[in-house]
Amino acid sequence: MGNRLSKIYTRTGDKGTTGLGDGSRVDKDSLRVEAYGTTDELNSIVGMILSESEVAEPLKTMLLEIQHDLFDIGAELCVPGHSVITEAFVQRLEQQIDELNQDLPYLKEFILPGGNRAATTCHLARTVCRRAERRVLTLSR
Repeated sequence: MGNRLSKIYTRTGDKGTTGLGDGSRVDKDSLRVEAYGTTDELNSIVGMILSESEVAEPLKTMLLEIQHDLFDIGAELCVPGHSVITEAFVQRLEQQIDELNQDLPYLKEFILPGGNRAATTCHLARTVCRRAERRVLTLSR
């Protein structure tokens, strides 16, 4: 087992900065913190989806794998210059999306967010994912 945190606070961020994975400190509202914070938010929303009884296998397994991926992405964003995301990662995710979409009818119009709790939480995850993408893109520039 890895290191276990005995406290959930460090008192090192009281002056508006936070520590990154490489030990450097940045403002809590920096682009990097915003990017990995939004990724963390998305991970929490995926957890909300997983808590719903309407979600069936194999989607639960896929979403759990995505949670681990999001955790890795957050770690990559937390350590400047660190890279864990590979082309294989992107290809695997695109293949999963293609598999999920193969039996769906063609969309003829936009879909209003709604449905059961799991479906509406998926819509929330979609919008937070798009925000995370924008934050990461801004950081990369």
